[in-house]
Amino acid sequence: MTRFWLTALVLALTATGVSAQGMRYPNSDDNAHYGWADVLRVDPVQGVTRTEVPQQECYDQPVVRRDPGNSTAGTVLGAVIGGVLGHTVGKGDGRTAATVVGAVAGGAVGNRVSDHGSTYESTQTRCRQVDQVSEQRRIVGYDVEYRYRGEVYNSRLSYDPGERLRVRVQVLPAD
Repeated sequence: MTRFWLTALVLALTATGVSAQGMRYPNSDDNAHYGWADVLRVDPVQGVTRTEVPQQECYDQPVVRRDPGNSTAGTVLGAVIGGVLGHTVGKGDGRTAATVVGAVAGGAVGNRVSDHGSTYESTQTRCRQVDQVSEQRRIVGYDVEYRYRGEVYNSRLSYDPGERLRVRVQVLPAD
């Protein structure tokens, strides 16, 4: 019985080894190592960034204004004065009629000569929001030329590597 299990184990190991030879591994980190490359040249890559800042812009605008005045006071005052004068001028039964006619005429005259208002021009400050656009040049990356084991390579990096650059070297079969 032990011989049976030993034979089965040998067969299983052999079968696994045979099938692993033709298999590709998705993560082949076993074939990778790290080294150092000499940096030959670093060129900053510039980009333009736009920023919009909302600002308030104010200006004076001419406007025409109307002062309504006070014609009611003039009409009432004219009617009172006209009524008193009519009452003074009239005699007997005509005194009432003279008072009414004097009040109506005085009210009309008082309305005509009273302040009916005026128009005048002034300025009013108006404001609106505008976007102030500014553009700035910034470094967005670095074009790096480096040498590793006699070969020259180029890469764009997000940082300036300095004089030496750490590189990851991976060896895979070329199909």
